[in-house]
Amino acid sequence: MSWLVLTAMLALLGAGTAVAYALGASSVLAFIASGNTQYLAIVPQRIFSQIDVFALMAMPLFILAGEIMNRAGITRALVDFAMAMLGRLKGGLGHVNVMASVFFAGISGSAVADAAALGNTLVPAMVARGYKPLYAAAITAASSVIGPIIPPSIVMIFYGAVMQTSVAALFVAGVVPGLLLAVVLFMVNAWFAHRDDHPGGADADIPAFWPAFWRALPALSLPVIILGGIVFGVVTPTEAAALTVVAALAVGYWYGGLSRADLSQSLVQTASLTGAIFMILGAVACFSWLAGHEQLPQRLAGFVTELGLGQTAYLLVINLIFVVAGMVLDPPVALALLVPLLGPPAIALGVDPVHLGIVLCLNLTIGLITPPVGGCLLAVSTVCKVEYWALARAIFPFAIMEVLLLLVIVLLPELSLFLPRMFGLVA
Repeated sequence: MSWLVLTAMLALLGAGTAVAYALGASSVLAFIASGNTQYLAIVPQRIFSQIDVFALMAMPLFILAGEIMNRAGITRALVDFAMAMLGRLKGGLGHVNVMASVFFAGISGSAVADAAALGNTLVPAMVARGYKPLYAAAITAASSVIGPIIPPSIVMIFYGAVMQTSVAALFVAGVVPGLLLAVVLFMVNAWFAHRDDHPGGADADIPAFWPAFWRALPALSLPVIILGGIVFGVVTPTEAAALTVVAALAVGYWYGGLSRADLSQSLVQTASLTGAIFMILGAVACFSWLAGHEQLPQRLAGFVTELGLGQTAYLLVINLIFVVAGMVLDPPVALALLVPLLGPPAIALGVDPVHLGIVLCLNLTIGLITPPVGGCLLAVSTVCKVEYWALARAIFPFAIMEVLLLLVIVLLPELSLFLPRMFGLVA
């Protein structure tokens, strides 16, 4: 039956059908073709149970908070503060670009949104100060990968719902890998700055530190609200998301950049993105029911056992699969298709589900800067008006270093599990 699902899904995708419809319809067709239509009666209940998860309420709330903040005029405040911190260094604006992505990561949780926002703001500033347009666009796209790793993270919430894993633990586990990602990008930018003699920031262009800090402080407080409340058990991830929306509205009012039209557009965009994600979750529920009925995870686990693969070897294998998938699929879609099949055997081998989540989320987020699709590449090439394939070549050194960091995190699980264990979120 699995080959029937794959064939039907590929045919539907080739015809231009949305992924959610293709996955759901092919699963239903597989039940019908195999004469197991009686099992379809349980599908509505499976779909409802898949989306009836309290933690999933955090997803639209974090999306809404990110939309509000991106329209509230905070970009300039965060960039000025990053400039005050790092602008005087050699290749200072490149460092500012990475640091601004770290700040944005604690607000939006979306790599594509961060890439578009910073592409509009920082790339023209870098070009005006002597950076090549392709380099400025490449580091912007590369640093946007930090967004979904440092909490909040939409893709981690999605993984937590699919694998029934603690979102709070995933959020805390993402902090160290996200900061390591920033360190790696700082190192690459420093190397290019000295090789290509990138400019440092002139004193006249550097904002005064304390005024920049106080102006950016309201926006910088949001990650503290999110992570601090979750870590110390004051709020759940969903409650933290609700508080973040309230704080985002207050910050938007403080900066004076949030109009009624902006709020309306934020709500519409949130509804659109949330609806698309929940459609995928519904299709995943149908596919998971089919996979469970056919015992696909158990068969795959048996196959892995026969091959004699251990934890590390299996993690490396599924990372290769996810690298290929991430080149052509958005992270939620790839998670929906592959995690229900490839995740359980990893857990059976003793891989911690939180570590697995961080590895796969980072893997798929790196896919956003790799051709032939690459959502962040498309966003930055469009916003910055640079040629897509030239940008793909320019970003290659950054992508290689990010893949090497991914390998290190695969081999050293404590990098992602240290903080969750310290706060008692994982055993």
